Amino acid sequence: MHVVRICDFHAVWMNFFRSNLIAIYLLLLNQVFAEERVMGRRSLVLENDESRLVIDIAGGSIPEFRFIDSNLNPLNWGRRNPGDQPGSMGHFLCCDRWGPPSDSEGKNGMPYHGESTKVIWEVLRNVEASPAGINVRMAADLPLAGLRIDRSVTLSSSSAFFLVSEKITNNNMLGRIYNIVQHPTIGPPFLDENCVVDSNGRRGFAQDGTMAISEQPDFIWPSAITKDGKRISMRRMIDNEEPSVTSFVIEEDLGWAVASNGKRGLLFGYVWKRSDYPWFNHWWKLKDGKPHARGLEFGSTGLHQPFPILVKKREIFGRQLFEFLDADENTTKSYGCFLAKIPEDYLGVDKVVVEGGSLVIVEREEDMPLEIRISTGGLMFQ
Repeated sequence: MHVVRICDFHAVWMNFFRSNLIAIYLLLLNQVFAEERVMGRRSLVLENDESRLVIDIAGGSIPEFRFIDSNLNPLNWGRRNPGDQPGSMGHFLCCDRWGPPSDSEGKNGMPYHGESTKVIWEVLRNVEASPAGINVRMAADLPLAGLRIDRSVTLSSSSAFFLVSEKITNNNMLGRIYNIVQHPTIGPPFLDENCVVDSNGRRGFAQDGTMAISEQPDFIWPSAITKDGKRISMRRMIDNEEPSVTSFVIEEDLGWAVASNGKRGLLFGYVWKRSDYPWFNHWWKLKDGKPHARGLEFGSTGLHQPFPILVKKREIFGRQLFEFLDADENTTKSYGCFLAKIPEDYLGVDKVVVEGGSLVIVEREEDMPLEIRISTGGLMFQ
Protein backbone atom coordinates (compact mmCIF):
# COMPACT_ATOMS: atom_id res chain seq x y z
CA MET A 1 0.00 0.00 0.00
CA HIS A 2 2.76 2.38 0.83
CA VAL A 3 4.46 1.77 -2.53
CA VAL A 4 1.19 2.25 -4.35
CA ARG A 5 0.72 5.62 -2.67
CA ILE A 6 4.17 6.73 -3.79
CA CYS A 7 3.42 5.66 -7.35
CA ASP A 8 0.03 7.41 -7.27
CA PHE A 9 1.63 10.59 -5.93
CA HIS A 10 4.29 10.42 -8.62
CA ALA A 11 1.66 9.97 -11.32
CA VAL A 12 -0.39 12.87 -9.98
CA TRP A 13 2.71 15.11 -9.86
CA MET A 14 3.72 14.20 -13.41
CA ASN A 15 0.21 14.92 -14.69
CA PHE A 16 0.26 18.26 -12.85
CA PHE A 17 3.68 19.10 -14.32
CA ARG A 18 2.61 18.17 -17.85
CA SER A 19 -0.63 20.16 -17.67
CA ASN A 20 1.16 23.25 -16.39
CA LEU A 21 3.91 22.87 -18.97
CA ILE A 22 1.24 22.80 -21.66
CA ALA A 23 -0.40 25.89 -20.12
CA ILE A 24 2.89 27.76 -20.16
CA TYR A 25 3.50 26.68 -23.75
CA LEU A 26 0.04 27.87 -24.80
CA LEU A 27 0.67 31.18 -23.04
CA LEU A 28 3.86 31.72 -24.99
CA LEU A 29 2.10 30.79 -28.22
CA ASN A 30 -0.20 33.76 -27.65
CA GLN A 31 2.81 36.08 -27.51
CA VAL A 32 4.78 36.30 -30.72
CA PHE A 33 8.23 37.78 -31.10
CA ALA A 34 9.86 37.74 -34.50
CA GLU A 35 12.31 39.71 -36.57
CA GLU A 36 10.72 39.99 -39.97
CA ARG A 37 10.23 42.27 -42.93
CA VAL A 38 7.32 44.67 -42.51
CA MET A 39 6.66 46.79 -45.60
CA GLY A 40 10.09 45.73 -46.79
CA ARG A 41 11.92 46.87 -43.64
CA ARG A 42 13.71 44.91 -40.90
CA SER A 43 11.37 45.01 -37.93
CA LEU A 44 10.66 43.50 -34.55
CA VAL A 45 7.04 42.35 -34.23
CA LEU A 46 5.38 41.70 -30.87
CA GLU A 47 1.82 40.40 -30.69
CA ASN A 48 -0.65 39.24 -28.08
CA ASP A 49 -4.32 38.28 -28.44
CA GLU A 50 -5.34 41.97 -28.58
CA SER A 51 -2.62 44.05 -30.20
CA ARG A 52 0.32 44.20 -32.59
CA LEU A 53 3.44 46.31 -32.04
CA VAL A 54 6.11 46.92 -34.70
CA ILE A 55 9.57 48.39 -34.02
CA ASP A 56 11.74 49.48 -36.94
CA ILE A 57 15.39 48.42 -36.58
CA ALA A 58 16.84 51.05 -38.93
CA GLY A 59 16.34 54.15 -36.79
CA GLY A 60 14.49 52.59 -33.86
CA SER A 61 11.08 54.12 -34.68
CA ILE A 62 7.76 52.57 -33.63
CA PRO A 63 5.68 52.90 -36.84
CA GLU A 64 2.76 50.65 -35.86
CA PHE A 65 0.63 49.89 -32.79
CA ARG A 66 -2.89 48.65 -33.42
CA PHE A 67 -5.54 46.17 -32.41
CA ILE A 68 -5.22 42.73 -33.99
CA ASP A 69 -8.76 42.92 -35.39
CA SER A 70 -8.24 46.33 -37.04
CA ASN A 71 -5.87 47.91 -39.55
CA LEU A 72 -6.37 51.38 -38.02
CA ASN A 73 -2.87 52.43 -36.93
CA PRO A 74 -2.62 55.80 -35.11
CA LEU A 75 1.15 55.98 -35.77
CA ASN A 76 0.66 55.97 -39.54
CA TRP A 77 3.04 58.84 -40.25
CA GLY A 78 6.35 59.10 -42.11
CA ARG A 79 7.79 57.20 -45.02
CA ARG A 80 8.18 53.45 -44.47
CA ASN A 81 10.21 52.99 -47.65
CA PRO A 82 11.43 49.45 -48.38
CA GLY A 83 15.05 48.84 -47.45
CA ASP A 84 17.20 49.50 -44.41
CA GLN A 85 17.79 53.23 -44.69
CA PRO A 86 17.29 54.74 -41.19
CA GLY A 87 14.44 57.18 -40.87
CA SER A 88 11.79 58.79 -38.67
CA MET A 89 8.35 57.15 -38.62
CA GLY A 90 5.41 57.13 -36.24
CA HIS A 91 6.95 57.36 -32.76
CA PHE A 92 10.64 58.20 -32.99
CA LEU A 93 13.25 59.30 -30.47
CA CYS A 94 15.04 62.66 -30.34
CA CYS A 95 18.39 62.27 -28.56
CA ASP A 96 20.82 63.99 -27.70
CA ARG A 97 18.77 67.07 -28.67
CA TRP A 98 15.33 68.26 -29.69
CA GLY A 99 15.48 70.50 -32.72
CA PRO A 100 18.38 71.95 -34.67
CA PRO A 101 22.12 71.76 -33.99
CA SER A 102 24.19 74.92 -33.77
CA ASP A 103 25.74 76.09 -37.04
CA SER A 104 29.12 74.60 -36.08
CA GLU A 105 27.58 71.31 -34.96
CA GLY A 106 25.64 71.10 -38.21
CA LYS A 107 28.81 71.61 -40.24
CA ASN A 108 30.36 68.72 -38.31
CA GLY A 109 27.52 66.41 -39.24
CA MET A 110 25.08 66.60 -36.31
CA PRO A 111 21.53 66.12 -37.70
CA TYR A 112 18.26 67.74 -36.66
CA HIS A 113 16.83 65.96 -33.57
CA GLY A 114 20.11 64.08 -33.06
CA GLU A 115 21.40 60.74 -34.32
CA SER A 116 19.05 58.14 -32.85
CA THR A 117 16.96 57.84 -36.04
CA LYS A 118 20.08 57.92 -38.24
CA VAL A 119 21.71 54.69 -37.04
CA ILE A 120 20.92 50.97 -37.25
CA TRP A 121 19.88 49.70 -33.83
CA GLU A 122 21.40 46.51 -32.46
CA VAL A 123 18.90 43.82 -31.50
CA LEU A 124 20.03 42.18 -28.26
CA ARG A 125 19.10 38.52 -28.21
CA ASN A 126 18.16 38.19 -24.54
CA VAL A 127 14.45 37.86 -25.27
CA GLU A 128 12.39 37.11 -22.17
CA ALA A 129 8.81 35.89 -21.96
CA SER A 130 6.78 35.82 -18.76
CA PRO A 131 3.13 35.79 -17.72
CA ALA A 132 3.33 39.61 -17.65
CA GLY A 133 4.39 39.95 -21.28
CA ILE A 134 7.14 39.57 -23.83
CA ASN A 135 10.24 41.73 -23.68
CA VAL A 136 12.76 42.69 -26.36
CA ARG A 137 15.93 44.69 -25.92
CA MET A 138 17.83 46.80 -28.41
CA ALA A 139 20.57 49.42 -28.31
CA ALA A 140 22.02 52.28 -30.32
CA ASP A 141 25.37 54.05 -30.13
CA LEU A 142 25.35 57.72 -31.15
CA PRO A 143 28.90 58.42 -32.40
CA LEU A 144 28.91 62.22 -32.49
CA ALA A 145 26.97 62.61 -29.24
CA GLY A 146 29.02 59.96 -27.44
CA LEU A 147 25.85 58.49 -25.93
CA ARG A 148 24.49 54.95 -25.84
CA ILE A 149 20.80 54.10 -25.56
CA ASP A 150 19.74 50.72 -24.16
CA ARG A 151 16.03 50.18 -24.76
CA SER A 152 13.68 47.63 -23.20
CA VAL A 153 10.19 47.16 -24.71
CA THR A 154 7.58 44.96 -23.03
CA LEU A 155 4.17 44.24 -24.54
CA SER A 156 1.59 43.16 -21.97
CA SER A 157 0.41 39.57 -22.33
CA SER A 158 -3.23 40.48 -21.86
CA SER A 159 -3.93 44.01 -23.12
CA ALA A 160 -3.08 46.72 -25.65
CA PHE A 161 -0.39 48.24 -23.44
CA PHE A 162 3.38 48.36 -23.74
CA LEU A 163 6.12 49.80 -21.54
CA VAL A 164 9.40 51.28 -22.77
CA SER A 165 12.45 51.96 -20.60
CA GLU A 166 15.54 53.63 -22.06
CA LYS A 167 18.89 53.91 -20.32
CA ILE A 168 21.08 56.74 -21.63
CA THR A 169 24.80 56.40 -20.91
CA ASN A 170 27.43 59.08 -21.46
CA ASN A 171 30.44 57.30 -22.96
CA ASN A 172 32.44 60.49 -23.29
CA MET A 173 35.48 61.15 -21.13
CA LEU A 174 33.85 64.40 -20.01
CA GLY A 175 30.40 65.34 -18.77
CA ARG A 176 27.92 66.95 -21.14
CA ILE A 177 24.42 68.45 -21.37
CA TYR A 178 21.81 66.65 -23.45
CA ASN A 179 18.07 66.27 -24.03
CA ILE A 180 15.76 63.37 -24.77
CA VAL A 181 12.30 63.87 -26.26
CA GLN A 182 9.82 61.17 -27.29
CA HIS A 183 8.28 62.20 -30.63
CA PRO A 184 5.10 60.19 -31.34
CA THR A 185 3.26 61.52 -34.37
CA ILE A 186 -0.25 60.46 -35.33
CA GLY A 187 -1.51 60.55 -38.90
CA PRO A 188 -4.55 59.79 -41.12
CA PRO A 189 -6.91 58.04 -41.26
CA PHE A 190 -7.01 57.99 -37.44
CA LEU A 191 -6.14 61.69 -37.52
CA ASP A 192 -8.99 63.64 -39.09
CA GLU A 193 -11.34 66.49 -38.18
CA ASN A 194 -13.00 64.29 -35.53
CA CYS A 195 -9.77 63.45 -33.69
CA VAL A 196 -9.45 65.15 -30.29
CA VAL A 197 -6.24 65.55 -28.27
CA ASP A 198 -6.28 65.93 -24.48
CA SER A 199 -3.40 66.25 -22.00
CA ASN A 200 -2.65 67.39 -18.47
CA GLY A 201 -0.07 69.85 -19.74
CA ARG A 202 -0.65 73.21 -18.08
CA ARG A 203 1.11 76.55 -18.64
CA GLY A 204 2.55 76.83 -22.11
CA PHE A 205 3.98 79.02 -24.85
CA ALA A 206 4.49 79.07 -28.63
CA GLN A 207 7.91 78.28 -30.06
CA ASP A 208 7.84 81.12 -32.58
CA GLY A 209 8.38 83.79 -29.92
CA THR A 210 11.72 85.56 -29.64
CA MET A 211 14.32 83.88 -27.41
CA ALA A 212 14.40 86.63 -24.81
CA ILE A 213 10.68 86.39 -24.08
CA SER A 214 9.90 83.01 -25.66
CA GLU A 215 7.34 82.21 -22.97
CA GLN A 216 5.23 85.30 -23.69
CA PRO A 217 2.36 85.36 -24.23
CA ASP A 218 1.64 82.29 -22.14
CA PHE A 219 -1.55 80.23 -22.03
CA ILE A 220 -3.05 77.11 -20.42
CA TRP A 221 -3.67 73.88 -22.35
CA PRO A 222 -5.74 73.37 -24.44
CA SER A 223 -5.69 77.08 -25.25
CA ALA A 224 -3.09 78.74 -27.45
CA ILE A 225 -2.64 82.21 -28.92
CA THR A 226 -1.91 82.81 -32.59
CA LYS A 227 0.46 85.45 -33.95
CA ASP A 228 -2.43 87.86 -34.48
CA GLY A 229 -3.52 87.46 -30.84
CA LYS A 230 -6.46 85.13 -31.45
CA ARG A 231 -7.10 82.58 -28.69
CA ILE A 232 -7.87 79.08 -30.00
CA SER A 233 -8.51 75.59 -28.63
CA MET A 234 -5.98 72.97 -29.67
CA ARG A 235 -8.12 69.93 -28.85
CA ARG A 236 -9.45 69.55 -32.38
CA MET A 237 -7.55 70.25 -35.61
CA ILE A 238 -9.82 71.62 -38.31
CA ASP A 239 -8.37 74.36 -40.50
CA ASN A 240 -5.57 75.82 -38.42
CA GLU A 241 -1.92 74.90 -37.91
CA GLU A 242 -0.72 77.99 -36.07
CA PRO A 243 0.98 78.16 -33.68
CA SER A 244 2.88 75.24 -35.18
CA VAL A 245 4.83 74.12 -32.10
CA THR A 246 3.77 74.73 -28.50
CA SER A 247 5.18 73.49 -25.19
CA PHE A 248 3.49 72.96 -21.82
CA VAL A 249 4.78 72.06 -18.36
CA ILE A 250 3.50 68.97 -16.56
CA GLU A 251 2.52 69.73 -12.97
CA GLU A 252 1.13 66.39 -11.79
CA ASP A 253 3.36 63.42 -10.92
CA LEU A 254 1.98 61.48 -13.89
CA GLY A 255 1.98 63.14 -17.29
CA TRP A 256 -0.36 61.98 -20.05
CA ALA A 257 -1.49 62.76 -23.58
CA VAL A 258 -4.37 61.02 -25.37
CA ALA A 259 -5.83 61.24 -28.87
CA SER A 260 -9.38 59.94 -29.32
CA ASN A 261 -11.60 59.58 -32.37
CA GLY A 262 -15.15 58.47 -31.62
CA LYS A 263 -16.05 58.21 -35.31
CA ARG A 264 -13.19 55.72 -35.69
CA GLY A 265 -13.94 54.06 -32.35
CA LEU A 266 -10.35 54.34 -31.11
CA LEU A 267 -8.36 55.97 -28.31
CA PHE A 268 -4.54 56.10 -28.27
CA GLY A 269 -2.33 57.58 -25.58
CA TYR A 270 0.77 57.80 -23.41
CA VAL A 271 1.61 58.06 -19.72
CA TRP A 272 4.95 58.98 -18.16
CA LYS A 273 6.51 60.25 -14.95
CA ARG A 274 6.95 64.00 -14.69
CA SER A 275 10.37 63.39 -13.12
CA ASP A 276 11.42 61.71 -16.39
CA TYR A 277 9.68 64.03 -18.84
CA PRO A 278 8.53 67.38 -17.39
CA TRP A 279 7.39 68.86 -20.73
CA PHE A 280 4.53 68.10 -23.14
CA ASN A 281 5.27 69.45 -26.63
CA HIS A 282 2.70 69.63 -29.41
CA TRP A 283 2.93 70.27 -33.14
CA TRP A 284 0.48 69.95 -35.98
CA LYS A 285 0.45 70.21 -39.75
CA LEU A 286 -2.18 70.43 -42.47
CA LYS A 287 -1.85 69.02 -45.98
CA ASP A 288 -4.24 70.12 -48.70
CA GLY A 289 -6.30 71.79 -45.98
CA LYS A 290 -6.78 68.55 -43.98
CA PRO A 291 -5.11 67.21 -40.81
CA HIS A 292 -1.84 65.53 -41.80
CA ALA A 293 0.22 65.17 -38.61
CA ARG A 294 0.03 65.83 -34.85
CA GLY A 295 2.99 65.38 -32.58
CA LEU A 296 2.17 64.30 -29.00
CA GLU A 297 5.70 64.81 -27.74
CA PHE A 298 7.03 64.62 -24.19
CA GLY A 299 10.56 65.18 -23.04
CA SER A 300 13.26 66.79 -20.93
CA THR A 301 13.03 70.17 -22.67
CA GLY A 302 10.38 72.57 -23.88
CA LEU A 303 12.52 74.85 -26.07
CA HIS A 304 13.15 73.83 -29.67
CA GLN A 305 16.54 75.52 -30.07
CA PRO A 306 20.29 74.68 -30.25
CA PHE A 307 22.26 74.20 -27.04
CA PRO A 308 23.86 77.69 -26.99
CA ILE A 309 20.38 79.23 -26.71
CA LEU A 310 19.24 76.66 -24.12
CA VAL A 311 22.29 77.41 -21.96
CA LYS A 312 21.66 81.14 -22.18
CA LYS A 313 17.95 80.76 -21.41
CA ARG A 314 18.42 77.97 -18.80
CA GLU A 315 14.75 77.61 -17.78
CA ILE A 316 11.16 78.56 -18.61
CA PHE A 317 8.36 78.62 -16.03
CA GLY A 318 10.91 77.39 -13.50
CA ARG A 319 11.65 74.24 -15.53
CA GLN A 320 15.17 73.49 -16.70
CA LEU A 321 15.68 73.23 -20.46
CA PHE A 322 18.39 70.55 -20.49
CA GLU A 323 19.91 67.80 -18.37
CA PHE A 324 23.50 66.88 -17.49
CA LEU A 325 25.26 63.52 -17.56
CA ASP A 326 28.74 63.19 -16.12
CA ALA A 327 31.39 60.99 -17.74
CA ASP A 328 30.28 57.31 -17.60
CA GLU A 329 27.04 58.33 -15.87
CA ASN A 330 23.67 56.93 -16.97
CA THR A 331 20.00 57.60 -16.36
CA THR A 332 16.85 55.62 -17.18
CA LYS A 333 13.51 57.03 -18.34
CA SER A 334 10.25 55.19 -19.03
CA TYR A 335 6.80 55.62 -20.56
CA GLY A 336 3.71 53.56 -21.28
CA CYS A 337 1.52 53.49 -24.39
CA PHE A 338 -2.03 52.16 -24.75
CA LEU A 339 -5.02 51.62 -27.02
CA ALA A 340 -8.72 51.39 -26.18
CA LYS A 341 -11.98 51.04 -28.09
CA ILE A 342 -14.50 53.83 -27.52
CA PRO A 343 -18.12 54.63 -28.49
CA GLU A 344 -18.95 57.00 -31.33
CA ASP A 345 -20.18 59.73 -28.95
CA TYR A 346 -16.99 59.75 -26.84
CA LEU A 347 -16.20 63.30 -25.67
CA GLY A 348 -12.48 63.05 -24.92
CA VAL A 349 -10.36 62.49 -21.81
CA ASP A 350 -10.57 64.35 -18.51
CA LYS A 351 -7.83 62.46 -16.66
CA VAL A 352 -5.65 59.35 -16.62
CA VAL A 353 -4.71 57.73 -13.32
CA VAL A 354 -3.02 54.55 -12.14
CA GLU A 355 -5.05 52.33 -9.82
CA GLY A 356 -3.35 49.13 -8.76
CA GLY A 357 -2.36 47.27 -11.90
CA SER A 358 -4.56 49.28 -14.25
CA LEU A 359 -4.70 52.57 -16.08
CA VAL A 360 -8.02 54.34 -15.66
CA ILE A 361 -9.02 56.75 -18.44
CA VAL A 362 -11.89 59.01 -17.39
CA GLU A 363 -14.09 60.70 -20.00
CA ARG A 364 -14.77 64.47 -20.03
CA GLU A 365 -18.51 63.82 -19.67
CA GLU A 366 -19.83 65.62 -16.56
CA ASP A 367 -22.89 63.52 -15.68
CA MET A 368 -21.91 59.90 -16.34
CA PRO A 369 -18.29 59.79 -17.52
CA LEU A 370 -17.14 56.55 -19.07
CA GLU A 371 -14.21 54.94 -17.25
CA ILE A 372 -11.95 52.72 -19.31
CA ARG A 373 -9.66 50.36 -17.43
CA ILE A 374 -6.60 48.93 -19.14
CA SER A 375 -4.61 46.26 -17.36
CA THR A 376 -0.87 46.88 -17.42
CA GLY A 377 -0.20 43.24 -16.61
CA GLY A 378 1.98 44.30 -13.72
CA LEU A 379 4.06 46.52 -16.01
CA MET A 380 4.63 50.02 -14.71
CA PHE A 381 7.38 52.53 -14.15
CA GLN A 382 10.35 51.63 -11.98
